[in-house]
Amino acid sequence: MKIAFIRKSFTPYGGAENYLNSLISHLKAPDNDIHVLSTSWTSTETGVNIHKIDTVSFNSLTSTLSFNRNATRTAKMLSCDCTVSFERTTWQDIYRAGDGCHKQWLILRGQDKGKLKRLSFALNPMHRAILSIERECFSATPLIIANSNMVKSHIMEHYSISADKIAVLYNGVDLERFKPINRSLWERWVRNEYVIPADCPILLFVGSGFERKGLKTAISALAQLNGQFRLIIAGAGGTSRYKTLARDLGVTDMVIFAGPQTYVERLYAASDVFVLPTLYDPFSNATLEALASGIPVVTTKNNGAAEIIQHGKDGLILENTNDASELADKITQIIENRESYALNAAQKALAYPISGAALDFLNLIRAYTKTRD
Repeated sequence: MKIAFIRKSFTPYGGAENYLNSLISHLKAPDNDIHVLSTSWTSTETGVNIHKIDTVSFNSLTSTLSFNRNATRTAKMLSCDCTVSFERTTWQDIYRAGDGCHKQWLILRGQDKGKLKRLSFALNPMHRAILSIERECFSATPLIIANSNMVKSHIMEHYSISADKIAVLYNGVDLERFKPINRSLWERWVRNEYVIPADCPILLFVGSGFERKGLKTAISALAQLNGQFRLIIAGAGGTSRYKTLARDLGVTDMVIFAGPQTYVERLYAASDVFVLPTLYDPFSNATLEALASGIPVVTTKNNGAAEIIQHGKDGLILENTNDASELADKITQIIENRESYALNAAQKALAYPISGAALDFLNLIRAYTKTRD
């Protein structure tokens, strides 16, 4: 079977990119001919056909529009049995809505903003272009794969898409890379690397796009915790405003900006609680990685991954996404009974191996192609 995957760019730290890379590695077989359409895809996998898609990189708007146009042209030329897009594009058989619903994100982003700011979102040419592509993508694509029921409901609500056109398939995690035994291997190394005392609990925040992921709330919660903690922040993004916030709150010495991580499993291994007070996350891969590492999670109901967390057993769910006091309280609850939470977290992740997610994805592709024969 000839399969094409579309993803605009590849970064070694991106959750969606690494998920697709893992997916491809499990889909590779003698009878599968795999193609990737991207501006900058790099992969350790052999036997994968890479097609470089050129874009007009004058600005983000021209880049988005030209990628959609050129990826569509290349996909049509390849004449694959199935074209699967991991990007908002307008010509594919299956679209995996891993980036969620942009219309919902704009609504959530504008909730605590003034009228002028919300108006600027509505008039912004980039947002208008994404919404236009998103509308056509959802309407024209025969099969949509959402990575959470939350995303499925948003697509149905905002674009009037039928429920039977959307399949929900949760992300999977590499259980060999992320596992509880890593704690015995890497905890001491991490504490020495970042000069953290042995008796100081470590909170971990993983994710790029700090505003959307709720880093302001995570740092603010530190100021309301009793006792000494360290918050390690792993991910790409501007840090100046968050360093200023930490200074103003008097927690500068408690915050560690670790930057993008190639071996993020080491940080999970040393951490006591994973915190992600995200404003909007279709399904945070980092949440599942933390669970697999035996790290209890505190996240929000706006994280699709919250659907797999049993509140009070393997993690806790915030009702108010930007409430630092609630976050601090829930961190304290987990610290007081961390061992039980950790065991339950690791057990929960066993149900979501990447191999299982890849097989489910392949079965959806096969089922779709049969309907076309």
